[in-house]
Amino acid sequence: MNHPLQCQCGTIKGYVVRPGVAKRAVCYCKDCQAFAHFLKRADTVLDEHGGTAIVATIPKQVHFTEGLEALASMSLSDHGLLRWYASCCNTPIGNTPRDFKMPYVGLIESCLKSNSPSLQESFGPVRMVINTKSARGRVKSTPVSNLVGMLGLMKSVIGTRLSGAYKRNPFFRTEMGTPVARPRELTKAERQRVTNAA
Repeated sequence: MNHPLQCQCGTIKGYVVRPGVAKRAVCYCKDCQAFAHFLKRADTVLDEHGGTAIVATIPKQVHFTEGLEALASMSLSDHGLLRWYASCCNTPIGNTPRDFKMPYVGLIESCLKSNSPSLQESFGPVRMVINTKSARGRVKSTPVSNLVGMLGLMKSVIGTRLSGAYKRNPFFRTEMGTPVARPRELTKAERQRVTNAA
């Protein structure tokens, strides 16, 4: 069963194939917090401790059916992750490495909310809690679950890379290796502003 993907205003629509292979996580890093503040979505994306709920999967599992022209990207630095969002309504979509040959995407759960199937039904429970040192307040880390989850995810990433399936990536023009939307790189002042907000 596929799991629907949609931005808040409904311009961007799509789905995640075989969601059972994905892993749910909550990331408390400062960069994820800064991204939510950049989009002015901190109140709907971050939990009470500053965590971002993510579904970690491989890009070939993600398909956009409508509104790809509204997909935008930004980066907090010239070497940081590409952070994807809907330019129409500032809904965060996900994070990818800059190199499409590293087939990974961390989808932000706010674009995956669905009554049927639910996140729990499609992706299971949250199994990884990472970067807890940047959390606001005390958050229990899950080192054993993190290791098991990461190993499972790396198995999918390596298999996708070796098979050549990494070329099926909706976030990149894989024949050229360039993002489908030119990333906006924040200035030092802009990054300082959103980082301080976090």
